[in-house]
Amino acid sequence: MSSPEIASLSWGQMKVQGSTKIYKDCKVWPGGSRAWDWRETGTEHSPGVQPADVEEVVKKGVQTLVIGRGMSEALKVPPSTVEYLEKQGIDVRVLQTEQAVKEYNALAAQGIRVGGVFHST
Repeated sequence: MSSPEIASLSWGQMKVQGSTKIYKDCKVWPGGSRAWDWRETGTEHSPGVQPADVEEVVKKGVQTLVIGRGMSEALKVPPSTVEYLEKQGIDVRVLQTEQAVKEYNALAAQGIRVGGVFHST
């Protein structure tokens, strides 16, 4: 099962191939996607993306996880989250969201089991 392409990205909106939904923030993995609701884990811009935010995608068996920090990189990613992913043997890439989507789509096109968590504002 391949990772779905991020079909479009603009301020506050993302579309994922194979889904009719428009996401503000989303999680993607091989074979699926869903809205990323920060309230589930109490996420805020600071301290940012927590291991609990990425755990669901990790459980999908990804090799690489791309984290999009938002258009102006306001969303932080603490070292503890990167360390958590690395301990799971996952290659982690933290980028501004437009760059993150390009990186994610390039990896998906290569057939890599890539997942992502993206903030679109």
